[in-house]
Amino acid sequence: MADRAEYARKGIARGRSVVVLQYCDGVLFVAENPSRALHKVSEIYDRIAFAAVGKYNEFENLRIGGVRYADLRGYTYGREDVTARGLANVYAQTLGTIFSSVGEKPYEVELIVAEVGAAPEDDQIYRLPHDGSIVDEHGSVAVGGNADQISSYLGRNHRDGMSLAEAVKLAVDSLTRDTNGGERELTAEQLEVAVLDRRRPQQRKFKRLPVRQLERLLAEGKAAPESGEGGDEE
Repeated sequence: MADRAEYARKGIARGRSVVVLQYCDGVLFVAENPSRALHKVSEIYDRIAFAAVGKYNEFENLRIGGVRYADLRGYTYGREDVTARGLANVYAQTLGTIFSSVGEKPYEVELIVAEVGAAPEDDQIYRLPHDGSIVDEHGSVAVGGNADQISSYLGRNHRDGMSLAEAVKLAVDSLTRDTNGGERELTAEQLEVAVLDRRRPQQRKFKRLPVRQLERLLAEGKAAPESGEGGDEE
C-alpha cells in the first residue's frame, strides 16, 4: 500500500498546480493550464464546482460521474439536496475502492470539490487525495506541483474578505513561486480561472473568467496595495 501511495503521489506532483481560495463574494479557482480545450476546473451543479490535478482521463471520468450523480439526485429529490459534502463522499468511495484494489493501479489524481453558500461562513471546500480520504479545508488550498510550498504561502497571506482582484493576485503570486524560492512569470493566457459567485442572480453560480477580465483583475490587484483598496469587478 505504501508503494501504491508513493506511485500516486509522484504522478500528482508532476501536474501543474491548482489553487482554490475564498474571497468576499464566493470561491475562486485558479489553475496553471495553457490548454483552452482540456479543463482542470469545471461546473458540477448549481453551486458546486470541481478542480483536479493529475491524469486528465482519470479525473475527467470522475467529473462526468459527479455530474451524473448530481443530476440524478437533483431530479429524484430536489436541487437543494445536491451538496458538495454528498459529492465528496461519492468521490471518496470511488477513489478508496480503486486505491485498495490489487487488480488495478491507483488513480493519479487529487480533487477539490467546493460549494458556495449564501454567506462566506456557509462556503464548503473539500480536498480528496488519491486514497479517498476527505480533508475539510478553510480559506485556501493548493493541490499538484509544489502544493506544500504554495499552501504555506497562501496560509501566510490569505485573509477573510478579500476582493476578487486581491484573491486573483494572491493565487497567481502563489503559483509563480518555484521550489528554489525564486519567481517566474505567468500570463493570463497560461491560466484557467473560474469563480462560484454568490451574487449571481441565476441559480447557477459558476462562471469562467475570460483572459481580458483576468488581465484587468491582475492589474487591479497590483494597484490595490498602493491605493489601499481592492478593485470592484463583475
